[in-house]
Amino acid sequence: MILRDYFKIAIDQQASDLHLVGGALPMIRCNGRLAAAGTEEVTHEFLASEIEKLISPSQWKKFNDERELDFSYEFFAKRFRINLHFQQSRIGLAARLISGLSPNPSALGFTDVMQGLTKLRDGLILVTGPSGSGKSTTLAAMINIINEERDAHIITIEDPIEYVFENKKCLIEQRELGNDTLSFAGALKYSLRQDPNIIMVGEMRDAETMMAALTAAETGHLVLSTLHTATAADTIFRVVDSFPPYQQAQVFNQLASTLRAIISQQLLPRKGGGLIAAFEVLINNQAVANLIRRNQVSQIMSIIQTSATSGMISMNKSVDQLLERGLIEQTTAESRKRNLETQASYY
Repeated sequence: MILRDYFKIAIDQQASDLHLVGGALPMIRCNGRLAAAGTEEVTHEFLASEIEKLISPSQWKKFNDERELDFSYEFFAKRFRINLHFQQSRIGLAARLISGLSPNPSALGFTDVMQGLTKLRDGLILVTGPSGSGKSTTLAAMINIINEERDAHIITIEDPIEYVFENKKCLIEQRELGNDTLSFAGALKYSLRQDPNIIMVGEMRDAETMMAALTAAETGHLVLSTLHTATAADTIFRVVDSFPPYQQAQVFNQLASTLRAIISQQLLPRKGGGLIAAFEVLINNQAVANLIRRNQVSQIMSIIQTSATSGMISMNKSVDQLLERGLIEQTTAESRKRNLETQASYY
């Protein structure tokens, strides 16, 4: 077999992920579960030879120098987000299949409030959740709504580019870390001189990027980004805690004035197969802004629970709604709620 054969297996089996690790069986993830994709172990030497032919000489050098590499690649007209790494001195490859179709907001379970966020002209919208929870897909769906409804200049900064957008009503420029820019923070800083209306940042990884995003949101731009946090409160704490203590009061104030919404999402097994998203939605109204400004973020959940008429919803309520609609099993709902209670016990 050659490398592309493993990607063909993943596509044919409708897998979400492919894992190739030197010295281990090839594995695919289908409907959230791992399964072997062959009976012979993949060797380190095979992966090294195949990957060196796949990527550019500069990427190969970077991978060997830094021991990590992210990029995207197309096999059989399907786009994959690929991570290369080393484990026990052997190469590992993890590939996520990216749907070639433009994400459909209704199919993803967007609420009216979530769709309405795309009409905002400025401020910060954060989509959060664990790795693999569909954050990039949610952002892409929001960009698609804007692209179909508004005349705007959109700049995306990604690592790597996942969904490739076609200009409709918008001019969309997609910049990839490593190829088009050297850092999220640098690209954000200079994007303000490129006349954007909307800036989408793949991930806010450090304080420099977070400050650049807050500044862009303050100066009249709509900024969309992601964080690996489980709840709205976690998200605010993560942003603020990324800064030194002397700067945190300023960041609380900036968040209070620029934050528009936090969408926290989890993927759950759908009844009958596949996955479905549950969403927690926080809208930054005056009451929420006051709590953020006063560093009383732990009280935000009570506002979410009592503000359904404003479009807010807690993760527990979202899970209950999926259960009531017959989209998930009772055991799935109970397991998800136990996980949420465990998370809450840490705060």
